[in-house]
This record gives sequence, structure tokens and C-alpha cells, in this order.
Amino acid sequence: MGFTQVTATLRATAKARRKYEALFVVDAGATDCMAPARELRRIGVTKRGRKTYELADGSPTEYDVGFAELEFMGEIVPARIIFGPDHCQPILGVLALESVGILVDPVSQTLTRLPALWLK
Repeated sequence: MGFTQVTATLRATAKARRKYEALFVVDAGATDCMAPARELRRIGVTKRGRKTYELADGSPTEYDVGFAELEFMGEIVPARIIFGPDHCQPILGVLALESVGILVDPVSQTLTRLPALWLK
């Protein structure tokens, strides 16, 4: 099975000129998004705290987190971003996907836009 990927752009704020654009792996099992810490620092994203995340092997790991503007598939959303290892593969988490009404089909490895956001 392969990975679903999407090009996404991060900015520290809506008016920021510096940006980080990369191919993000869509991970419906990940709550938040992750990008290389050095890239987040370069574009001006500031650390706002630390969170403990459970890795795929079940081990807990603490990461610094911040907030950024995330743009993908023609949508812009605020997102909590994990300051990942400097050479990590960027991850697009489920909160960002759901906030714009996009579902992941694990069988076809495609992203599907809902006709409307759920408000129930």
C-alpha cells in the first residue's frame, strides 16, 4: 500500500512572506500536522508549548508545537504544527483535513471533499 500525498504550504501568519511548501503525507491516524523544525523556524513559526504524542510503535514522545496557516487543496486553515526532526517527512493530520471537509479513502488512497461541512 502506498501513501496519499498532497502539496501544502505553511506560513507563520496570513501576511507572512516566508513560506514552506512541500509534499505532505496524509495521515488519518495523526491528529496534528508535522514539519521539519528548521523549516518552521525559518518561516517564523514560534513554539507555543509541548505535547506528548504516541508514535506508531506505541512509545510516547514529546514535541514542541506551534500554530501556522496551512494551505492545501485550495483551502486555508489554522493548524497546530509539530516541530519535527529536521529531516522528517511532513505530515498532514486529520484535524486539518476535517476542518475543510476532506475525507481519506484508504482503499483508493484518494482524498474526497464533502459537499458540506458537518455541523451536527
